Parts: sequence; C-alpha cells; structure tokens
Amino acid sequence: MTPSTAITTLTKAQEAAGAAPYDRAIFLEGPAGTGKTTAGVQRLLNLVQSGVAASSILVMTPVRPLAKPYSEALRRTRLRPGSIPALVTAGGLARRNVELFWPLVSRQAGFARPDSPPVFLTLETAQYHMARIARPLLENGYFESVTIDRNRIYSQIIDNLNKAAVVGFPYTEIGQRLHEAWLGDESQLRVYNDAQECATRFREYCLRHNLLDFSLQVEVFRQHLWSLPECRDYLTRSYRHLIVDNLEEDTPFAHDLLRDWLPQVDSALLIYDQEAGYREFLGADPDSGAALKVLCAEHLTLNQSFVASPELNALGARLANALRQPVTAQPPVAPEAVRQTLLFREDMRFYPEMLDWVAGQIADLVDGGVTPGEIVVLAPFLSDSLRFSLTQRLAQAGIAARSHRPSRALRDEPAARSLLTLTALANPDWQRTPEQFDVSYALMQAIDGLDPVRAQLLTKIVYRSKANAPGLSSFEQINPDMHERISYVLGGRYDTLRVWLADLQRRRSPATLDHFLSRLFGEVLSQAGFGFHDNFDASQAAANLVESVQKFRQAVAEVDEQQQDDEGGSVDPGREYLDMVEDGVIAAQYVRGWQEVDRNAVLLAPAHTFLMMNRPVDYQFWLDIGSRGWYERLYQPLTHPYVLSRHWQPGRQWDHDDEDAANQERLYRLAVGLLRRCRKQVFLGLSELGEQGYEQRGPLLWAFNHVLRELALSAELQTQPVASQNTPL
Repeated sequence: MTPSTAITTLTKAQEAAGAAPYDRAIFLEGPAGTGKTTAGVQRLLNLVQSGVAASSILVMTPVRPLAKPYSEALRRTRLRPGSIPALVTAGGLARRNVELFWPLVSRQAGFARPDSPPVFLTLETAQYHMARIARPLLENGYFESVTIDRNRIYSQIIDNLNKAAVVGFPYTEIGQRLHEAWLGDESQLRVYNDAQECATRFREYCLRHNLLDFSLQVEVFRQHLWSLPECRDYLTRSYRHLIVDNLEEDTPFAHDLLRDWLPQVDSALLIYDQEAGYREFLGADPDSGAALKVLCAEHLTLNQSFVASPELNALGARLANALRQPVTAQPPVAPEAVRQTLLFREDMRFYPEMLDWVAGQIADLVDGGVTPGEIVVLAPFLSDSLRFSLTQRLAQAGIAARSHRPSRALRDEPAARSLLTLTALANPDWQRTPEQFDVSYALMQAIDGLDPVRAQLLTKIVYRSKANAPGLSSFEQINPDMHERISYVLGGRYDTLRVWLADLQRRRSPATLDHFLSRLFGEVLSQAGFGFHDNFDASQAAANLVESVQKFRQAVAEVDEQQQDDEGGSVDPGREYLDMVEDGVIAAQYVRGWQEVDRNAVLLAPAHTFLMMNRPVDYQFWLDIGSRGWYERLYQPLTHPYVLSRHWQPGRQWDHDDEDAANQERLYRLAVGLLRRCRKQVFLGLSELGEQGYEQRGPLLWAFNHVLRELALSAELQTQPVASQNTPL
C-alpha cells in the first residue's frame, strides 16, 4: 500500500483529530467551513495507511452525497484488493441487514410471505403503492378540505411513517399526536384521522406483499434485527472503526444506533456541525446528535474558517442579534468592512428589474474573470418561471446556468415531460393520448431552435390526436408555404425524430421503457441539432428518469406475481409508470444531481438545497429577500416536523408562539449557514413587489435593514471625535 497524496495543509487541530490514537471515541465540532470533514478524511486515510483493515472501517453520513469527500479520497488511495471501507447511511445500513438476515426476522415482523424475498421500495415506488391505497379513499371523500395536489398527500403520509420510524414511536400514534397538538378549526382533525387511516392501510398492504418502504426497513431493523445477537455481532465484529460525519443532520434512529455501538468499537470520530440541522423537517435531530458527546473520551473544536472571511462571520453575528438568536463572540471588524460584503440596489420596484440587475451583476463578475461555477443564485423556492427567466437572461449574456431542484414532481421537469410525451406517442396501445399542447412542448424541448410559435404551428399541422391512434405525419406532406415558415432545417430534424419513433413502433420492439428512453436519448435527442445536446440539466433529468423507470420496473416485476394471485390481472410497467407520473409523483433524490459540479455554469438552487450540497462558493445571490418564504415553513396539512419529533411533549398544543420561535431559529440557521459557505460577497436581490406582484416585507429583509442601520450608526460614531465624559452623545 502506497501513501496517498496529502489532501491539504492541515492545522494542528485537524492533525490532532486525524492522528488521534485509534483506541478512543472523539467528538469533533465546529461551525461550517472550519475543515471538520477534511480532518475526517485525513483520519480515514491515516487508519488505512497505519495497517488497519479497510474493510473494518465504516463511514456514515445522513445522505449519500455527503460522503463524496471520503469516496474521492479513497479513489486516490491504493487499497488492498477486496478491502474497502463501507460508506453508508443509517437507512442503507438497515436495508443491507434486513436483506441479509431476512429469513430470521420476516415471520416475526409480520410479513405474510416470510419465505419469499423482500421488495425494497424507493420514494417513487412507495408513492406508487400509496396511490393504489389512497386513490379509492380520495374518491370516497377523504381529505375533502385539503387543497394540495395528490402527490403531496401521498408524500406527506409516507413522511409521517418515516418520522414515526426514525423517532421511535408506533405509527398507529401519528394521528393522535397531530390531533392533540392542533389548535384551530375542528375540521382539520378529520384530515389527521384520514391520514392515519391511509398510513395504516399502507402498512398492512406492505406486510401483505413483502414490500419494505424506508419506514418499514427502519422498524424491522430497530425492533427485530438490532436486538438479534447474530446481527449485532456481525456489525460490531465487522466494523471496528467508525467515522460519522454531519451528525446534526441525522435522525434519532442513527443516534440511538450509535449510542449502543460506540462502547463496542475500537475507535470513532463523530463530526458535528454547530448551528446547523437543515434537515429537521425530514426528521433530523441536532440535539439528539449533540447528546452523543458525553460518550466520547476526547472533545475537539475547530473555529478557524477556511471559507468565510472575518467580515462575513461578523455579518452573521449581527444577523443573529437582529433575529434574537445567541451571538457567538467574533473578533472586532470595522463596520465599513462588514458593509462591503453586501451589495444591493434599493430602487427596484418590479421583480423583472431585480432579475435584470442580478443577470447584469453576474455578467460583470464573469467578465472580470470569475469562474461561473463560483457563483450561485439562491431563492426560498425556485419556480419554473424564475428558473426560465434568469436562465434566458444569462444565456443572452453568454453565460451557462444549471439548476438543482430535488423533490419535485417528475412531470414538472421539462426534459422528463418531453421524454414521457414522446413515449406515449410511441406506444399508442397504452391509450395515453397526449394533448396538443404537450406534444408542442415536447417537440420544442426535443428540437434545438424550435421556438414556441413554430412548435405550436408544426404540432397543429402534423399531430393526429385520435384517441385510438395518435400519431405524427411527415413534414414533407404539409403545405409548401408552411415549409418556409417552419424552415427546412427544423423540419428535417422533426422528421428524423418522427421516423425514429415510427420505426420503433413498426417493429414493435419488446424493449422495456428504461431501454427505450436510453435509446431515444442516445440515438436522437443527445445528437447535434436536438434539444438535449450540450444541455446539462436535460441530460441529468433524462438520466434520473431512466434510473427511476428501471427501479420502478424491477419493483413492479417482483410484486406483480403476488398481485396477480391476490387481485387478478397483470400490469404493464410502462403504462403504470405513466399513470404514476400523471399523479405527480415526487422524484427521489439522485446522487448525480447533488454531486455534479459544472465549473462553467452558474448554479440556480433553493437555499436549503444548496446548504445540503455543503459546497462553498465565492459569490452568492439571495433573491427576493423580502419574501416570507425565507422565514415560513412549507404548508403541510397532513404532517408536522416538530410535533412528530422526539422533543415534543405529547398532549401539548402547537401555538403561534411555537411557530414564530421555530421560524425565527430556522431563518437564523439558514442565513448563517449560507454566509459560512460564501468566500467573498453576498448580493441581495430586492424588489418592492415580489414574483406574484405583492409587496415584500419579510423578516429577512427586516433583519438586514436592522443590521445596515447598526453598521451605519457604528461607522458614524467611529468618525466622530471622542466625547468627554460629560458630553451627551
């Protein structure tokens, strides 16, 4: 084994964490940007290079993308053949062991077919099966007072089950906990009862068909496997050294597991990010993670930031004071230097003016030599209209942009929508006849240079929308006058796509949907002249869609035989998948979307998403800082992240003061977390009227106004002569 190249120059504190004796548990904490993960990576390499068997090391992170620094370091390190560290999440560890020890616990856990293998569900396939349960109930009047899309109903019920599993209370108590905490109209109580009924039916359905969603994987592991000597001995003997990063973003389930595991390992490094916990709405519990500190023999703290400047840290401290949050002591910084970290314009009334200003500032930065990948544009929510408007403005300036918007419905991604519309055209026997608008939109996405006007004109001429035989006619057969209006170049590209689809349909290829989509992308849409060529976002959406279809097909195929026995009839996975998408299923999180970094493109992302990418940049643009979206949590009528947590007292009601305190703390963590991931400057996008045309006066704007007034007053006082003791100020 050869030593790997050093990661970077380490501080003494980082070296202490990386080189500490391998016979103790260490708790390493500090703010974001202080090099904690770098110290964790160095410890991993030191363990491997010291002769510790790599296969005895386990690295745990809350989500897979956060393990990238460790996987990158291992990729550059020569390891013994067949011996590599395990990079897992707590949920992934539970799934591995449920699959491994399935014969020992399947009957005890209540599965109807204990001798048959388990079927593990993704978020998407869980929503598919939830829809099969909930759709008939919705048609019978369930959730009548709820005004959200069906896919949000499905996902929030699944989220309730997940929270019950990771927090550790019975899923049968979900409705009761929400019921007891509600302080409002009694009609909401029926909604909670309906949500409980759907959750119960879904769990019974899963047990009947050997389906394991995330919540059931965790419950089987927690209740049946971890107490099993065979499982516990296997894990504790296999993994003698633990490295756990981003402890604050993990769930009580992971923390409980570590609480039992730590006394039995040779060494452990627990890494905790102070003032974080951005995944609290998904069950993360920073307080539960911090409580593990008492189990560690050595405590280390890193305070020196390698990202944010002293001026940005001072700005964060002033924002904390404005938001009535505890203030961390900071070295004195001149008020004018702090003020220089912010750049904004106060005279913009309309939202498009703000976008013009943002695009102009980005163009100036790029012209000045800044790499586009060092610029990120953030908003509380990244709507389609905002993404399109800003992308178009940047494109006019010759600047590429990419977006990352996880947990959106698959049908909301333009590239995915285009692919699925073309799929419906290629499979008329599925009887999923696309609307004319959808075909026009699909052609506009698929053909480079086809604008909306000509796309609508072309579709109106060539598309036959007969329900029993939808199809496309040849460009050569249309009126010659229309050839000129649409252009022969675009018409030729359209015919290439049409002939490819028609040829595939004529051969009636037995290819599965994921294979069909792969071929459509590779043979046509990714080629020069078509819409996915050199389009990062579209290519990523296509890759995610193919992976989604593949997992869906595998899950449906495994359970199809059981459903034929119980319900009669077989299902066509491709057709079922289109039905699922039309229901608005929320996309699962794909690792490639979190890990891909295009240095030549500006990143557009929701603020919370950027925080979870854990990626520093030179310049940040915060859009619409007057919006209350920076402050208020999403409307979730079927669930509640705080009531369904370990720290909530059952029977207590959630009131306005609780909501205000939670929003205030969340806004503080969000703002400070962003500042700690910025190296140079923050641009504040501000317009008097927001995207919807309403006046913007949110708490984040108020906090910045408070900070700016303080800075102005401090600077003014510094320029005045020192007053005598008796002179009034």
